[in-house]
Amino acid sequence: MIDTPGVLDERVLVLNRLYTAVRVISARRAFVMLFKQAAEVIAVEDGRYHNYDFDSWTEISDLQKAFEPTAYSWVRTPRLEIAVPKIIRLFGYDRLPRQDVKLNRRNIYARDGSRCQYCGRHFSTKDLTIDHVMPRVQGGEHTWINLVCACVRCNTRKGGRTPNQAHMKLIRRPFKPKRNPAVTLRLGTSKYQSWKAFLNDAYWTVELKD
Repeated sequence: MIDTPGVLDERVLVLNRLYTAVRVISARRAFVMLFKQAAEVIAVEDGRYHNYDFDSWTEISDLQKAFEPTAYSWVRTPRLEIAVPKIIRLFGYDRLPRQDVKLNRRNIYARDGSRCQYCGRHFSTKDLTIDHVMPRVQGGEHTWINLVCACVRCNTRKGGRTPNQAHMKLIRRPFKPKRNPAVTLRLGTSKYQSWKAFLNDAYWTVELKD
């Protein structure tokens, strides 16, 4: 299989045998599971689920290439092009996902949309910091409701003070998300709309990792 730049790093939603979302993996790992017959592709088409093994998925890719070329990303092999599946289902895995969102820098950035919670401007992650609303020196805890994204300038201005003490105001009160915020961002793009069938109205909180 020939890796078109970045395609094999795309994200694929993984369901357990009971069709419950359990994690997100790279397309590279998804193809390995399909090839080893440890999983099947789940395609959501017109509100219905269709199941494909590796061989049938390679066959239907020809039709998808002809009629929906922009709906998928594509991996080239010496013989054909295969659509990167958006969802796969494991045959021998019944465990449920963890019931808590992991508190880390990436998830805080995702929850806040990479937006400084004081000035309201958007920044790249390299230009953002994590601020304790109630400073640690004043007894503030390292929790979801006390951590926000802040640009370097605002964080420096605030220093070891509370927002009131620094005459600054939060644009939104920090909160603990019910589902992984990075997944919520992905659901906003048309490419991952098929995930919604398995994530809407569910407290799906899987940590994004390979």
